[in-house]
Amino acid sequence: MRLRITRSIIPNLLTLANLFLGFTGIAYISMHEYEMAALILLFAGIFDVLDGIVARLVHSASQIGIQLDSFADSISFGIAPSMMLYSVYFHTLGPIGLFLAASTSIMAVLRLARFNSQATFEDKMYFKGMPVPSTALLIVSYIIFYFLDPKFDNNWKVPILYVIVIVSAISMITNVKFDNLPRPDWAMIKRHPVNFIVALVGFILILATGGKFLFPFMAFYVVACYTRHFYELIRKRNQKHKLKKDEKISSVDKDYA
Repeated sequence: MRLRITRSIIPNLLTLANLFLGFTGIAYISMHEYEMAALILLFAGIFDVLDGIVARLVHSASQIGIQLDSFADSISFGIAPSMMLYSVYFHTLGPIGLFLAASTSIMAVLRLARFNSQATFEDKMYFKGMPVPSTALLIVSYIIFYFLDPKFDNNWKVPILYVIVIVSAISMITNVKFDNLPRPDWAMIKRHPVNFIVALVGFILILATGGKFLFPFMAFYVVACYTRHFYELIRKRNQKHKLKKDEKISSVDKDYA
């Protein structure tokens, strides 16, 4: 029996590396080595980005690859952040804390299941609901750079953690459009120059601050996507009202004609 090796093996190996790093991150969380766990999960995120890029480059995107990627993401960016949340704080709240910590992984799996049911091989500019890796970045960056920082105000640590967990859980299953990571190709930069500039400035500031700007940047990302969503809702509602008003005026004019 011959083992068939196809082009998809390269991106699939990158996906499996993401999965392995997710498990490794969980192992370090169980040992309370949170900074090392966060670094490992960051590398898992890099592999998660690379597998999609490589799949498109070698034209090997497939349904199996999509499913495998979601399984890996559910571990690295769903269960691992939940484990970190439970370990750093929510274990003190008993069953309620267990549920709150688990909500991240539960909503991540729901988000990934919905994504798989609607998945295409197109490089989308927007996703319906907050991507699971972005949620992990938001949660883990807050825990590492703020919640565990003894200099950060204790009066704000726990309330902000609750807000992040609740907003993250809702954001993953909402219909709000969240931006995809801008691709560094000229065509996409020309189509969406503002997105590229914002991402580039954010990346530079994250490097310049040793990673500490990552949480404010992810928080800005969430707020910006929600702001755009509500702006679009208001704009569409105003357009409908204007259209109905114009129709009424037109109807009155016909009656007097």
